[in-house]
Amino acid sequence: MSHEIKNYLVTGGAGFIGSHLVDSLLSEGNNVITIDNFDEFYSKEVKLSNIASALTFDTFQLIEGDIRDKDLLDDLFSNNHIDVVIHLAAKAGVRPSIENTVEYYDVNINGTLNILEAMKKFDVKNLIFASSSSVYGNNKKVPFSESDIVDYPISPYAATKKSGELLCHTYHHLYDFKINCLRFFTVYGPRQRPDLAIHKFSKMILNDETIPMFGDGTTKRDYTYIDDIIQGIKLAIKNLNGYEVFNLGESRTIMLKELITLIEKEIGKKANIEKLPLQPGDVEQTYADVSKAKELLNYDPQYEIEEGIKNFIEWLKKS
Repeated sequence: MSHEIKNYLVTGGAGFIGSHLVDSLLSEGNNVITIDNFDEFYSKEVKLSNIASALTFDTFQLIEGDIRDKDLLDDLFSNNHIDVVIHLAAKAGVRPSIENTVEYYDVNINGTLNILEAMKKFDVKNLIFASSSSVYGNNKKVPFSESDIVDYPISPYAATKKSGELLCHTYHHLYDFKINCLRFFTVYGPRQRPDLAIHKFSKMILNDETIPMFGDGTTKRDYTYIDDIIQGIKLAIKNLNGYEVFNLGESRTIMLKELITLIEKEIGKKANIEKLPLQPGDVEQTYADVSKAKELLNYDPQYEIEEGIKNFIEWLKKS
């Protein structure tokens, strides 16, 4: 089957999910531009190593800059033909959003608005927006479905992601944008952000450091392996019509204490655990109903947590 070469703009393309997506799009012969401001949330070196392979492609262009910079976006859109925007750039993390709410709103909401405005101005109509399972808050009904009401976020981060979805719907309605909003459920795998539990715990166990466990270890997460997320994003790009919201998860939950046991088993070392109180903003559980993505996108997650953890630990030991 011949593949039509497309021109993609990936915002936040040097991050964990972004860099995997960039690699995948480039491997299919597409042209990819990424804009990334190398936010200091974690080191620039890590992000540069994420895109080391992408930088060897002449079909890849890296623009170091901020989505809050309207002039930069104007230049980018006026000098490049763009077919699809995949908007992943955001201030990430639930807990830090409580400390630093103003900046989270500025980047995640105003930045998203700037992207939408630039698209409108330069007549680019196709968008994938990275949302988050955090929009569900402490939803009592499980698994979480896209038709559930998400009006009760419990962190500023979650509120910015819900706001982004609403902005996307507005631009779809007014300007006929085709937009898929993807609610990611706890993504992990090689290149995972260093602040996230699987990466942090694995590293600390390898280094004989004490790991912090917030709560009694019974909080549950639906962990989604990076390859499954990339599969979901690419299917969402292929199926852009109208405005839709999709959950992308594995549709299986695992308790925090079970996760720690899995990591211990894979590393072959016991963890020293310090029990700490639950953190404000943290939800009790996430659990994705992915039937809509399966039906409309043919999304088919492949990775069980055991296999995913094994792959991650192998990568971590090498990196």
